[in-house]
Amino acid sequence: QVQLVESGGGLVQAGDSLRLSCAASGRTVSSYAMGWFRQSPGKERVFVASIRWGASNYADSVKGRFTISRDNAKNTVYLQMNSLKPEDTAIYYCAADRVRVTQASDYWGQGTQVTVSS
Repeated sequence: QVQLVESGGGLVQAGDSLRLSCAASGRTVSSYAMGWFRQSPGKERVFVASIRWGASNYADSVKGRFTISRDNAKNTVYLQMNSLKPEDTAIYYCAADRVRVTQASDYWGQGTQVTVSS
């Protein structure tokens, strides 16, 4: 089993930056695909970014503003979010999967709230 704990969310203004962290425990996740999803009020949870073996993918809405990275020594994945917009407001969830992160991934964190004011 893998436990995921997100942190780093908060209330910021438009244009600010935040870095989210996702700490994994229970198993080394260096070979796992890791990713971030987000869910805004009244909307479905959507893909934000993923990383596996150094290759990363991003949703079009965050390309050029968000960067996903991982520190295998710390068993942690990060999401650096720059130039934040009000529409980035959401609960951000970390996910881990042996193959590929999807809505049906094996492991999920509890989420961290990000609120961007205009």
